[in-house]
Amino acid sequence: MIPAAFEYYRPKDMAGVLSILEEHGDDARVMAGGHSLIPMMKLRMADVPHLIDLQDVGGMSDIAVTADSIRIGAMVTQHDIIDHDGLASAAPILREAALQIADPQVRYMGTVGGNVANGDPGNDMPGLMQCLDAAFTVVGAEGERDIPARDFYEAAYMTAREDEEVLTAVMIPAPQGGYAYEKQKRKIGDYATAAAAVQIVKDGGSCVSASIAMTNLSDTPIYSEDAGAALVGTSVDDAAIKAAIAAMLGDIDPTEDNRGPVAFKKHVAGVILRRAIERAWSRA
Repeated sequence: MIPAAFEYYRPKDMAGVLSILEEHGDDARVMAGGHSLIPMMKLRMADVPHLIDLQDVGGMSDIAVTADSIRIGAMVTQHDIIDHDGLASAAPILREAALQIADPQVRYMGTVGGNVANGDPGNDMPGLMQCLDAAFTVVGAEGERDIPARDFYEAAYMTAREDEEVLTAVMIPAPQGGYAYEKQKRKIGDYATAAAAVQIVKDGGSCVSASIAMTNLSDTPIYSEDAGAALVGTSVDDAAIKAAIAAMLGDIDPTEDNRGPVAFKKHVAGVILRRAIERAWSRA
């Protein structure tokens, strides 16, 4: 559990970060909290000759909440999410999800940017950000651009962020309606066997919009437009929920591992998604 030798950098500004990335190309990686990258380096699953620590780069640890949107800096920790009263009021699903990530030690250091940026299919925030229709701000030598979370994940550990770009912030439209983040895991601190993020907007007794995404059931998080559409125009009764679950099960592609065989994972996915839909609807 000892990583290969590497050069360590701690620049003071983004210009310094980008300069190192430009100089070393694919051999350089940025680190936010380190709870995704460092274990991979220790297991020799990631070879990082040049490691760039973002801890001293300013302007990436702020949370801004307005009536229309939320901006979360990439260096904001999971604990910061949990502890921010304005965010808990504007987007309570973020706090609900953050409380289910790993354990307090990890949440004090693990960052939102690190959680979404590296493309780990087991991380909680990527699916949640797809559910919330978030966009990720990245900056590189050519300037700044925003990438929708629903377009960001291409395969396990492969994303639309270029190697010389740094994810600096997450932008989220102000969530509306009821919400739920449900997660099943084998033990505290483990990745999910299945997790579901759901947002539902209700008008009268009918669902007028629904957004659904799930985690760790494919090599990317899965946002299922069909699953959400199955609830729209219904009273979110049992038939509608079954239709939403069927749509999601048609979109996921789990593999057998130490969390169980494929059939078990699909069963758990259905159970967790039903719980999330029912709870989101009760809050709508």
